[in-house]
Amino acid sequence: MYEQRVTGIAGANPDAGLSPAELAAKYGLSVSGQRPSLPSYTRQLWSRRHFIVSFATARLVAMYTAAKLGQIWQVMTPLLNAAVYYLIFGLLLGTNRGIPNFIAYLCTGVFVFQFTQSAVLAGTRSITDSLGLIRALHFPRACLPIAFTVIQLQQLLFSMGVLGVIILATGEPLTLRWLLVVPVLLLQSVFNAGLALFMARIGSKTTDMAQLMPFVIRTWMYLSGVFWAVTTFTAKAPHWVATILNMNPALIFNDLMRYAMMTSVPASSLPHHVWLIIAGWAVLFGLGGYVFFWRAEEEYGRG
Repeated sequence: MYEQRVTGIAGANPDAGLSPAELAAKYGLSVSGQRPSLPSYTRQLWSRRHFIVSFATARLVAMYTAAKLGQIWQVMTPLLNAAVYYLIFGLLLGTNRGIPNFIAYLCTGVFVFQFTQSAVLAGTRSITDSLGLIRALHFPRACLPIAFTVIQLQQLLFSMGVLGVIILATGEPLTLRWLLVVPVLLLQSVFNAGLALFMARIGSKTTDMAQLMPFVIRTWMYLSGVFWAVTTFTAKAPHWVATILNMNPALIFNDLMRYAMMTSVPASSLPHHVWLIIAGWAVLFGLGGYVFFWRAEEEYGRG
């Protein structure tokens, strides 16, 4: 009699005997926190584009609320860096020899490289510094390193106005080449975002990376022609060394921006097929960093 009742109950339940995995598949359930497919993840990220911009703007405003000069520091920081580098490298070490309009050359290099430097350093800390937000809300974690890159882009846009004044004040004319600033900044933003995404995943797993990266970035800066002409070294270096140095993406971004804004920088100073090279760097790091970050999406904020 008891066996008949049990059999009758089981027969009335169509889900009886199904495993948990089979039940989840039947009712369209998925594992909590499971990584979505790359197309689905991209759609989710795009749907939160307004959040990224708002988050970046709010963080940018909050960065200087405690300072008396406020947002002026967005411009003062790269200017002070340029002044220090001019004192050391221009006046004391004499690296300005052979560089026409060294002040404009130096300021452009400092402003442009600082965009990459700040984006990479902020991206490295973007996950570890936002654990409270990550554990409280569900959203594509790529929003964070991209938002920090947007913050640095907003800062650079403020600084570009001052840079333009400096370049004009040093005798450079306003030409149609200045329009090239737009594609240069667009490609550099893609490159920086990809690099920030790449370092965000590494920084989330290795917290000491945030302490190491300033030294790595500083070394990269010295190799990127910020305050000296790389051609003065590559002219005497072996061909393979010169090729590696000239393919440095930070150097190319610096030189392209100088070419766009300074008539004293000729096209002959740029490598052949420079736009293809820099577009390749942007796609390689932009897409590669994005996929690399996405592959660990379900791991951020755990542990």
